[in-house]
Amino acid sequence: MRRLSVPVCACLLAATWPAQSAITLAPPFRDNAVLQRDKPIPVWGRAEPGEKVSVSFQGRTQATEADASGRWRVDLDPLPASAEPADLTAAGSDTVRIRNVLVGEVWICAGQSNMAWTVQHSLNGPQETAAASFPLIRHFKVPLKASAAPEESADGTWEICSPETVGKFSAVAYFFGRELQRELRVPVGLLNISYGGSPIESWMSEAALRNDPAFPAVTERLKLAEARYPAQLKLYEQRLADWRKANEAAEKAGKRPATRAPLKPSGGGTVDRFTSSVLYHAMLHPFLPFAVRGILWFQGEANFLRSDEYRTLFPSMIRQWRAEFGQGDLPFYYVQLANQARLSDTTGVQFAFQRDAQSAALALPNTGFAVTADIGDPEDPHFKNKQEAGRRLALVALAKTYGRNLEFSGPSVRSIRKEQDAFVVAFDHAEGLALRGEAPKSFELAGEDKVFHPATAKIEADTVIVKSPAVPDPAAIRYAWHNNPGIVLYNAAGLPAAPFRSDTWPVPQSEPGRSPEDPE
Repeated sequence: MRRLSVPVCACLLAATWPAQSAITLAPPFRDNAVLQRDKPIPVWGRAEPGEKVSVSFQGRTQATEADASGRWRVDLDPLPASAEPADLTAAGSDTVRIRNVLVGEVWICAGQSNMAWTVQHSLNGPQETAAASFPLIRHFKVPLKASAAPEESADGTWEICSPETVGKFSAVAYFFGRELQRELRVPVGLLNISYGGSPIESWMSEAALRNDPAFPAVTERLKLAEARYPAQLKLYEQRLADWRKANEAAEKAGKRPATRAPLKPSGGGTVDRFTSSVLYHAMLHPFLPFAVRGILWFQGEANFLRSDEYRTLFPSMIRQWRAEFGQGDLPFYYVQLANQARLSDTTGVQFAFQRDAQSAALALPNTGFAVTADIGDPEDPHFKNKQEAGRRLALVALAKTYGRNLEFSGPSVRSIRKEQDAFVVAFDHAEGLALRGEAPKSFELAGEDKVFHPATAKIEADTVIVKSPAVPDPAAIRYAWHNNPGIVLYNAAGLPAAPFRSDTWPVPQSEPGRSPEDPE
């Protein structure tokens, strides 16, 4: 990952829009769009400097004048949900019309490959695809792109959900949206801006990064990567040549290659998904300040060996995005990382510390998360059960954003106390608290030596009492504190407790490695 510092000048920004005098609309405003209900609706675009522009939708019109740079914006008054298609027009010296526009609930769906993962490749993909006749669900996939400076334009289209289109939708987004649409009975728009393998730094503005406590460490690491780039490039070229030879030999023998192509190193002045801020510039910035209900986030694998940095970077990104959308504390709901065994991690616990770093964002208002450490595939970073991940996110949104009276969380720790040779953990969301199955290392205790041993757990009402004969005087308790943990604690709603710990002992050091989703 690298940081590329590029001054943002008016000429660069202007170059991202077509050089023409005709009125243009910003990227969200295309045929089949869904606009956010019950909020002012910013509509913006380009025209000749000083040109008068009027925007009309559902019998309402707002007028403005393009500024000296040709930018214009109006804010339409809030509208109720509507499944009745209507046209939106922007008129001046000419007229731009977008058709089949609905009004409902709009969610940003962002992150790396587990958010990008499609319906067709998910659990029961063919059956899910065949049954996906939901014309009130619309999905916009922003094409993969990195940019050294903020852009105003982006490609992509709103697609109506059908068996012909849904296969390439983000699976987590679609299954989330399907639950919302069934419950709310309004149109749902899903704006998918995911990019596989991307670190959180690439989704943050340079200003947000500079203001984060992790910035010095990020900068130093990126400088080191640049210094190593020439040697890494030579190594990559040799590995690529070896891989091609092995691939050719395998093909001649009628076999598949044993490994995938080596990953090209970042550096040397190139701009790619690993460069800080570039995905924010190219994939998010063009959609600011589109009116949305909230944001879904599934990312963190690319940063799993740097959980100490993620603990501050993640909340910083949330604050930045909220400020730039300008709609207050937008709901921000995210997926806590799934269980994973195939990792370049010599400690076996780095994912646990990354899940803990993700949880730190709960200190911000209007946040929530879905636990997935019980539904992943230990041998595949792209687990297939995206239905349950989307459903659990939808439960959070339905309860916290839409006020539905339903259980949305697994058991959550209310208090932890030591009682003689045991730890007693009390939980909220604990109706029907139960242990399901057995996993020897689900609960662990350690003494002052910081060596953890398996422990037994017993439920009493809304508490769990944890003991270990190997630790007569325990100093700390951990639950599900492994990359691939045993998840055994659930409530009556079938939702799992998130991993937790009582200690604040530092993260153990692991050998440097790649994101689990990167090619070997």
